[in-house]
Formats: sequence, C-alpha cells, structure tokens
Amino acid sequence: MQFQVSEELIDKIKYLIEEKKDEELLLHLEEVHYADIAEILSELDIQEATYIVKLLDSEQTAEALMELEEDVRERILEFLSPKEIADELNEMDTDDAADIISELSLELQQDVISEITDEQHADDIVELLRYDEDSAGGLMAKELVKVSENWSVTGCMAEMRKQAENVTRVHSIYVVDDKNKLKGRLSLKDLLTASSDANISDIYIPSVDYVNVHTEGEEVARIMQKYDLEAIPVVDEMNRLVGRITIDDIVDFIKEEAEKDYQMAAGISEDVEADDSIWRLTRARLPWLILGLFGGLGAVYVMKGFEEALANYVELFFFTPLIAAMAGNVGVQSSAIIVQGLANDNLRGSLFKRLLKEVGLTLINGVVLGILVILFGLIVGQPHIVSFTIALALVTVIIIAALIGTFVPIILDKQGIDPAIATGPFITTSNDIFGIFIFFYLAKTILGF
Repeated sequence: MQFQVSEELIDKIKYLIEEKKDEELLLHLEEVHYADIAEILSELDIQEATYIVKLLDSEQTAEALMELEEDVRERILEFLSPKEIADELNEMDTDDAADIISELSLELQQDVISEITDEQHADDIVELLRYDEDSAGGLMAKELVKVSENWSVTGCMAEMRKQAENVTRVHSIYVVDDKNKLKGRLSLKDLLTASSDANISDIYIPSVDYVNVHTEGEEVARIMQKYDLEAIPVVDEMNRLVGRITIDDIVDFIKEEAEKDYQMAAGISEDVEADDSIWRLTRARLPWLILGLFGGLGAVYVMKGFEEALANYVELFFFTPLIAAMAGNVGVQSSAIIVQGLANDNLRGSLFKRLLKEVGLTLINGVVLGILVILFGLIVGQPHIVSFTIALALVTVIIIAALIGTFVPIILDKQGIDPAIATGPFITTSNDIFGIFIFFYLAKTILGF
C-alpha cells in the first residue's frame, strides 16, 4: 500500500514532537521510505524537521536529506553539530556525501570530515571535492565492484562479496589489471557459468564504455543516453579506474541543467526557487528586465525616426505590436530548436545549410501569414498597398528573426557560452528592435513618404 503524507499525519507528527512523545513518533515513522521522510520534513518547520533528523537513525534519514530541496537541507544542517552531520555522511554514498560537504563553509567542512569514522570514506569524499561538480569526477561515486584480470573465478567471488557490502546497487562488475587500469567488464552470467578454476582474463569482456574524470556532465549524459547505460566507469588521466556514475545521478544532473536552462530562457540569471528571498529573486530577474527595458527604449527611438510614416499612414502604428510579436515568436521558436539540437548533439551539416533550411521553412510560414494579413486588410477595407506593405514586412521580419534565432545559439555554443540564453529576452528584445526598423524602412520605401 502506498504511503500517504496527509495533513492529518503532519498534524499528528507536530503534536508528537511538541509533546516529546518520541516512542510513538518512532512507531509512526518506522519502515517509512526515505522519499516519504523527505516529504514529511519539507512540511515541517526547520526546528521540527531537525528534531526528526536527530531522533531517527542516520541510516533512515541520510537518503531523505538528499531528497530535500537544497535550501531546506542547508537550513537543517545549520542545526546539526559536525558529529551529527558526519553520522549522516557515514550512511551516504561518497558522491552524495561530497554534495552535502560542498554546501558547507570551509571551516565546517574540515570539522565534519574530521568526525567521519571511516577514514577511507573520508578520503574518498575529499578526493571528489577536488573535481568540478558538473564534471564526471564531480558526479561519480567511489563505491563499485572491481576484480583483477589475474584472479580465479573462485577468488573473484569471495572478493566481490566483500566489496558488495559497501555498494548499494551493483550495476556492473569492472575488470582491472595489477595497476588498477580499466581493462573491461565482467558479465555476471559468464561468471556464474564459468569453471571455478578459470581465470577472469579468460571470460571478461574487453569492450567497455568509460569517461574521463574531466569529461563534462553533458557529455556523460549523452553517452549514457546513446548507449542506454545504467552505469559508466570513470578513469583518470592514466586510465586507472577511480569511480562510476549511475543513471540516478545523471538523471538528477539532467534535471538540474534543464531547470537552469528553463530559467535562463525565461530571463532568470540565477538558479532560484519560488521560496527564495525577495532580494535573491530580484537579483536573478532584474538584469534581463533591464535589458528588455533598453530594448524597448531602442524600439521607441526607432519609431521616433519614422514620425512622418506614422503621420501619413496611421495604420502602421496599429500593426507595430504585431510585427514585434511575430519577430520575437519566430526567433524564440528557431533558437529553441537549435538549443535542443545542441543539447542532444544531433545537429549535423554546415551552418550555411542550416541557415538555408531555416530560410526556406520561414519563407513558407511567412507567405501563409502574409496572405492572412492581406485577407484581413480586404475585410476591414484597408488600402491594398498598405496591406501589401505590412505583409511583405512581416515575411521579411520573420525571416531575419529566424536567421538570428538560428545563428546566435550556434555562435554562443562555439564561444563556450550556454546557448540557452538565446531563447529568452536576448532574442526577443533584439528581434523587436530589428523587426520594427525593417517594418518602417520597407514602409517608407514602398509607400514613398
């Protein structure tokens, strides 16, 4: 039966905490899945959540802490001593423990690491902290099962039992040589069916996908998605096996990157949550709003330069929002497709062919939209020359917008800048200005004022 975190349960837990009825509280939370524990902690205030974390066994709360939103977890950790934090880390895989440690101040990091009872676990955490958090080294865990190519099947089974005690899930068995260099992988089926006196070197599979510790997280995700991998080994510069990345870690990474790109596309320059402070939310939003403001002022300045057009053909004024909106929409559509292609690494061919294709596609869309504008002009009795001018300007504007939306993300990507910024106010604002200028310039040329 699925566990339900209801308002009644939260109220009951709050009551038990307030009355210090620890035994009854433990009975309510006994055998509860860590994801549900995390949901309960999120519904409580920080003091109550901290009370739960201290009351329950670290084996039950360690995974729950990783499920919490980062800001909630940070506030809970503020109420825990270095020893209590270390107790939680002792129950975590090294990659999760390193993530927790990285959120602490440098002084507190040293205090917590010194309290970790397992020295090897502490050393592994410190090693992971050396890598960039978005690299394979920062994503990997040290827990894995590896065997030597020189072992016999019998000896291998005994060693694997020892190693598996520290591994939550055994996705793969890796084969190394005497210098810990990755040689391949071992099929569990081959191991179980092999003769007991056979050597691992006779049955292991030399073909194995792997990544370097400095490989970017996006590339790791692409490789694991392409080859449908549940886990991938990580090697250092000397090809020595140093860790593994599992599918759950890479899914979390992809989710975080998608959230960042979504916020960036919406004009939010920092990774923020809805519950963050007003100051932090303002700081994240204001830069792009300022850009939009200057873009709007630029559009006003452009329109001011065509006062004569507005005086002679008032209809042009009413179509200005249409031109700006269509330019922004087409630019965002084009850039979104390109950004998605860059993220999935499936853009093929030259930039020229890509631009040519976009021109052809947008020309078809533009002609259809232009015909609709002309039909609208006929219905409302608008002068034919004005309708034709607006339609031609619309086709021209959306072609230019599509080219900008295609070209800019590719250039940003080549310069090492996240192309996701191209799908937000950057493209919309630039296309608004270009669109309005082209609109009035064509109107001036065709209508002759």
